[in-house]
Amino acid sequence: MATLKRRARKEMPRRAKPDFHLRRRWLMGLLSGAFVLLSGAVFYRQVIETDFLRNEGERRYLRVGEIAARRGMIADRNGEPLAVSTPVETVWAEPRKLVQYPDALPALAAALGLNTAELTEKIESNRERGFLYLKRRVSFEEAREVREVIASYKLDGVDFETEYRRFYPGAEVFSHVVGFTDIEDRGQEGIELAYDPQLKSEPGLRRLIRDGRHRIVQEVEQIRPPHQGRDLVLSLDRRLQFLAYRELMSAVKEQKAKGGSVVVLDVNTGEVLAMVNQPGYNPNVERGGDTERRRNRALTDVMEPGSTVKPFVVAAALERGLITPNTRINTSGGMMKVGPNVVRDVHSYGTLDVTGVITKSSNVGSVKIAQMMDYASLWGLYDQLGFGHVTGVVFPGESPGNLRHYSRWRPFEHATMAFGYSFSVTALQLAQAYSVLAADGVKRPVTLIKRDPALAASKTVRLLSANTARKVRAMMETVVSDQGTAKRAQIAGYRVGGKTGTAKKAGAHGYAVNRYQSVFAGFVPAGKPRLVMVVMIDEPGGKDYYGGVVAAPVFQKVMEGALRLFNVPPDDLEPAMLLAHQELAP
Repeated sequence: MATLKRRARKEMPRRAKPDFHLRRRWLMGLLSGAFVLLSGAVFYRQVIETDFLRNEGERRYLRVGEIAARRGMIADRNGEPLAVSTPVETVWAEPRKLVQYPDALPALAAALGLNTAELTEKIESNRERGFLYLKRRVSFEEAREVREVIASYKLDGVDFETEYRRFYPGAEVFSHVVGFTDIEDRGQEGIELAYDPQLKSEPGLRRLIRDGRHRIVQEVEQIRPPHQGRDLVLSLDRRLQFLAYRELMSAVKEQKAKGGSVVVLDVNTGEVLAMVNQPGYNPNVERGGDTERRRNRALTDVMEPGSTVKPFVVAAALERGLITPNTRINTSGGMMKVGPNVVRDVHSYGTLDVTGVITKSSNVGSVKIAQMMDYASLWGLYDQLGFGHVTGVVFPGESPGNLRHYSRWRPFEHATMAFGYSFSVTALQLAQAYSVLAADGVKRPVTLIKRDPALAASKTVRLLSANTARKVRAMMETVVSDQGTAKRAQIAGYRVGGKTGTAKKAGAHGYAVNRYQSVFAGFVPAGKPRLVMVVMIDEPGGKDYYGGVVAAPVFQKVMEGALRLFNVPPDDLEPAMLLAHQELAP
C-alpha cells in the first residue's frame, strides 16, 4: 500500500514556482504608465490649458458685485433739499439654503413686516435659485430685527446689501412739482420724471472674492466706476412754497371747496417761485393709488378764466388806438344782445369809462370793446400770450389749454371770448400772461429750474408797448380799491393791481348750476411789479363764490409774506404809515 502511494506521488506533475520578478515588472510598468498619464494630464492642464482651471476656480470664489450710486439731489433755489437719496439696507436670500430653515420663516416674516404664508410660498417657488430679494430698502428697525432672527436661528442664506432710498423732506408741500421715483429709483411723476436722464445714477461694477456665506473677503478690482446722478436746482423758494401751501389748504377747507391752485412768478426772470395744489399727497408713503390727488392741477387742469382776461381785451384795443382809459362805454341796462344770445352784467352800471369797465368787471363793456376789433386781433393777442400752447416748463402731462382759431368763431363766441368763456387755460398760463402786463409788455419763458437773469433777458419777446402795459396796470389798481371787486387783496404799503374772475364750470349738459371756479390774478408793486400770482379755488361749497371774496384773500396773505421774503420795498407809504399810526394809537 505504501508502495502504491509512493508511486502515485511520483507520477503527479510538479507545480512551477511563481515568478515574482515578472510580477514586479508588470506592476511597475502599470504604475509607471499611470504616472506618465497623470503627469501628462497635469502638464496639459497646468501649462497648456490654463484658462479652463482659472475659469473653474473663479466660478467658485469670484463674483461681480455692484457699487451703489446716488441719484441726483433736487434742491430749491437756495439749496434746501427737496429730494435726497439716503443709503438703506435691502434683505436678500438664497432660497436653496433658506428652505432648510422652515421654523425660522415666521420670525423672519414678522421682522420684515411680511405675511408668513406669502413669504413661505415665495421661498418654496424659488427653492432652486441662488438669489432672491426678500424686501428692498428696509427701515433701520426692520434690519435690526432681521439680524436678531439670523443670530437666533443661525440662518444660512440671508444677507444684506446697500441701496439708496428716495426721501422728500418737503413731503406733500412739494409733491405735485417734485414727484417721486419707483423702487428702482426711476422717475415716475413731476420733475423726477421730466429730468430723469439727468438725475439718474449708474451703479459701478467690481470683482469680489466671497466665502461660502457670500461674505466679502477681498475686493479684487473695479470693473466700472459708479456715476452719481447730477443735482438739480429748482426755481421754487421753500419758504414761499410752505406759506402758499398753508394758505391754500386753509382756504379750501374754509370754503369747503373741491380743490385749488396757487402759482407765483418772478416777473424779472419768469421763474416759478411757488406752485401748490389741493388736494395733496405725501410722496414718502403714497406712491400709488389715487391718481386724482397726484395731479399738478396748476399745469394739467384747465379752467375758463372768466373776467381775468378783460385787461387783455382792453390792452388789445389800446394797442390799436381804438380807445383810451377815458373812452366812454354805455353799459346801461346791464345787458346786451349778440344775435339770439344775451350778455349780462351783475348790475346795471350805466355809462362807464374804460377804467370803470375794469373796475366794475362789466361783461357788457368788455364785449363792446372787443367788438371794435376783428376776430383776428383778439385771437392774435391771446395766442401770443400762450393760450392754447404749453408753456415749455418741461413737465409731464402739461395741458396746452384750448383756444379755437378765429376762423371758426361765431359772433357770440367772439363776445364770450371777451369775458373769459369759450376757451380754457391753466393757472400757469394765466400767470405767464399777467407777467406780460407786469413786465411792461415783455413776455419771458417760464421755468421751474433756477435761471440766470441774463439768460432770461436774452429770451424776451415784446407783445405790447410799455405805455399800453402801464395804462392797463393803472386801471387794474382800481380793482383792488374800495370801489373795485377785490378790496380783500389790498396789502398795506403796496400798490396792488389785479383782476377777479368767477366762471361757471362746464358740465355734460352745459354750464352747471352752483359750480364755480373763483380766480384772482394780480401783481405787486403795481408801479414796477416784481411778483405775479394766480389763485384758483375750485368749486367753493359755501355761500360765497366770487373771486374777490374767495380767492383774493389768499392772494393778500401769500403775497404779503412773499414781499417780505424777497425784500421788496413798499411803494405806497401813506397807507402803511396810517396803519402804523392806528396800531400805535391807544
